[in-house]
Amino acid sequence: MCAAVATASARGYGFAIDRGGTFTDVYVRRPDGTSRSLKLLSEDETSYRDAPTEAIRRVLEQETGACIPRGTPIPTENIAWIRMGTTLATNALLERKGERTALLITKGFKDLLFIGSQARPQIFDLDIKLPDMLYEEVHEVDERVVLVSETCELTLNQMSRDQTCSDEQVIVEKDVDQEAVEKLLREIIKRGMRSLAVALLHSYKYPNHEMIIGEIAKKIGFVNISLSSVVMPMIKIVPRGFTGTDFSLTSTFVLLRDYSDPEDYIRNFKLGFADSLKNVNVQFMQSDGGLCPVERFCGSRAILSGPAAGVVGLALTAYSTKTKQPVIGFDMGGTSTDVSS
Repeated sequence: MCAAVATASARGYGFAIDRGGTFTDVYVRRPDGTSRSLKLLSEDETSYRDAPTEAIRRVLEQETGACIPRGTPIPTENIAWIRMGTTLATNALLERKGERTALLITKGFKDLLFIGSQARPQIFDLDIKLPDMLYEEVHEVDERVVLVSETCELTLNQMSRDQTCSDEQVIVEKDVDQEAVEKLLREIIKRGMRSLAVALLHSYKYPNHEMIIGEIAKKIGFVNISLSSVVMPMIKIVPRGFTGTDFSLTSTFVLLRDYSDPEDYIRNFKLGFADSLKNVNVQFMQSDGGLCPVERFCGSRAILSGPAAGVVGLALTAYSTKTKQPVIGFDMGGTSTDVSS
């Protein structure tokens, strides 16, 4: 039987949640300003499907006295806000448990992400160990877009021009062969790869070719489709390509997409509430230590979501601006350990 402990006011309860790989910790701010906490296993398939949802259900049941059967949508009238940090993407990246990912890149640049920027932490180290690539396969797309400033005037009349949304002129030297791309993507998906990253030269200014490939991939049935021009529309293909690949690898764990896997994390979380939390302020911690709306949260924003939350908490609670005594933060989880100072 559910016993009433307190009655929620119009402001409702606030929930700050740290969803780790082993445990989920919840801080609850009551309407009267007092607080409580709760800790439970992140994975307990015999008892509940999603730990943050179960935590909120338990708290509301205990605090309001309303019986909320497990497995039914949780009423949201007593929820003021939800803020969450998670190490799901962090762990997926560390353990390489994300979706098997293929990368499509402009012809002639197949090894570009492998070469990277050639930056080295130890510049005189002769034993250089490159990190493993996030993609399993890389394939070239025979297309080419160049900026007008890059091209010799003698060739301008031989190519078609196009106008981009930024009003900067580009030259489409070669269009995407859609039939060839579709054939390639069907071969990739037959090998069991359901995530696709696309990083084409100058797509931050001219995304049309990536959009075409994305539509073909969506039609074929890829689970995660990461277009670098959408995920990180910035100059320099190397960081744009890395971000897009990471997005595709980890987003199954955190991102809601129309064609996503049914085990998608955010989708499951939202479905546990009435109206899918439509009228509740839900924010997720990003890798930069700031919060973003749930609609904008994705794999590439989530890599350091949990660790960043720990650093922000350390800075706000342990560091004194009066004594300015240095502090060291040590966060040991079930999968990884993070140290900050």
